[in-house]
Amino acid sequence: MRHDHLITSKQLSRADIETVLDRAAEIADDPAAVADRHANAVLGLLFFEPSTRTKMSFETAMKRLGGSVVDMGSVESSSVKKGETLADTVRVIEGYADALVLRHPKQGAAAMASEFVDVPLLNAGDGAGHHPTQTMLDLYTIRENAGLDDLTIGIMGDLKYGRTVHSLAYALTNFDTHQHFISPESLQLPREVVYDLHQQDDTQIREHEALESVLSSLDVLYVTRIQRERFPDENEYQKVAGEYQIDLETLEEASDDLTIMHPLPRVDEIAPEIDETEHAAYFEQAHNGVPVRMALLDLLLAGGESDE
Repeated sequence: MRHDHLITSKQLSRADIETVLDRAAEIADDPAAVADRHANAVLGLLFFEPSTRTKMSFETAMKRLGGSVVDMGSVESSSVKKGETLADTVRVIEGYADALVLRHPKQGAAAMASEFVDVPLLNAGDGAGHHPTQTMLDLYTIRENAGLDDLTIGIMGDLKYGRTVHSLAYALTNFDTHQHFISPESLQLPREVVYDLHQQDDTQIREHEALESVLSSLDVLYVTRIQRERFPDENEYQKVAGEYQIDLETLEEASDDLTIMHPLPRVDEIAPEIDETEHAAYFEQAHNGVPVRMALLDLLLAGGESDE
């Protein structure tokens, strides 16, 4: 993987993705082999939005590589509260760290910030834009459970504001997949994303309002929550809240081998009774964030090549 920054999954080729996933598999098999690989490296965390899994898995990943972490902390306790610009913030923290992880509520913020720094910058979510490191752990989980070619995947929920969905959809165009997008009409994929996907050779996508029409054909069902915080109008949120939910009855028509994923946190999209079934892969998916982010940090800090 030869990139200075990871801003969007659109920048990645199939070879790039496979390099990261293969490295993550090596690390998962023998984490002790990389325990001191980046012993003197420091990772800077800049989270302008709340995060649990992404932030903690990046911190864990850096520490398991032997490095350390500096954290900007909450916006309220930082110089951002005093009016400091994002450009100045990243330029300052670049002086303290060998790589940066940025989450920001504004779409395009990571791309802009990357123009001001020379150390690798990883986009940990920019508004309703992209979340490429989540995509990498999603792809790793999909590959472990169902493979990445000759794959039929359903992506359901908030497709308009869901940055994990946008990133995953773009990345899947590198593989032999059929993508089915299930959502209320008001939360369909942005038309520019649909247009981009249609421009990819051999990419097959379909849009649906009902899961039942496609469920039996799916190898993977990727469920997302309806993101209340992204809606500009509370009334619009209330119209679709709770509309798309999965329980055991829903799955009666599903394949026995169906893998169910979710980027988490969930609210009520997946009933807890699903957790005990062999379909559930979302906690495995969250745990995969550590080896995958270890692989990304390893490759970026090493200039794109492992020592393997």
